Amino acid sequence: MLEQLEELLISADMGVETALRVTGNLAQGRLGKRLSVSEIKGALADEIARIMEPVARPMPIYPKKPQVVLVVGVNGSGKTTTIGKLASQFRAAGKSVVIAAGDTFRAAAVEQLQVWGERAGVPVMTAPEGSDPASLAFDAMERATQEGADLLMIDTAGRLQNRADLMEELAKIVRVIRKKDPDAPHNTLLVLDATTGQNALLQVEIFRRIADVSGLVMTKLDGTAKGGVLVALADKFGLPIHAIGVGEQIDDLAPFDPEEFASALVGLDVA
Repeated sequence: MLEQLEELLISADMGVETALRVTGNLAQGRLGKRLSVSEIKGALADEIARIMEPVARPMPIYPKKPQVVLVVGVNGSGKTTTIGKLASQFRAAGKSVVIAAGDTFRAAAVEQLQVWGERAGVPVMTAPEGSDPASLAFDAMERATQEGADLLMIDTAGRLQNRADLMEELAKIVRVIRKKDPDAPHNTLLVLDATTGQNALLQVEIFRRIADVSGLVMTKLDGTAKGGVLVALADKFGLPIHAIGVGEQIDDLAPFDPEEFASALVGLDVA
C-alpha cells in the first residue's frame, strides 16, 4: 500500500525524496492497522498540510514607500497576468500602485500589461521596445517616489534558456534599483507555472541565485494534477507561497490554503 501511495505522489509531481518522506511519516504508528481509503487519504492530506502550513503566507506589506516588488519567472509562467491581479488586489485594499513594464523586448508583454493596468485602474510605465529595462526601473522608482505610491511592481523579461544575459540583465535591474534605495527590491516574487512539474525546482534554484527570491506565486493550479511540486518546493526551499492562480479573471488569484490544497491533491472530497 505504501508503495502504491509513493507512486501516486510521485506521479502528482511531488518528487521521489518528498514522496518517500511523506509516506514514511504516514506509516509511523499506523503499520499493521487496517485503514479505509478515506482514512488513508485524510492522513495523507494532514501530512501534506503540515508541510505546507509554514509556507502559506501573504506577501508582506511594509511601511516603506514605494515598496518595490520585482516579479521574475520564465516566459509563459503567467508573470504579467499575476502582476495585473496583484495590482488589482492592492488597489482594492486602498494602496496606490505603479507598474513598470520591464519586459521591454516583447511588445506583446507590454500591451498585455497595459490591458491589465487599465482593468485594475493602475498606471503602467513603458519604454520603447528594446530599451534598457534597468533604466525603466530607475525612472519608475523616481515616478513612484514623486507620486508617493505605496507599491511599485516591476515586470521583467523571462528567459531561462540564455541564462548569462538574463542573469546580467536581472542583476543590473537590482543594482540600479539599489542606487535609489539600498533595501530594494523589498519583495522578489517568482511566478511558477504548476504544469512545469519538477522543472520548477530548477527554476527556483536559478532565480534565487540571481534575484534573491523572497516568495512564490503558483499559477495554473486549476488545470493540473501536478500540483505536488509545491510540496517538494516547500520541503526543499521553505519559501513563502503568497498566492495561487486559479483562472484567467482579474480576481482569480487566491491566498494559498494548505488544507484545501492538500485535500485537492489527494482527491479528498471537502464537505
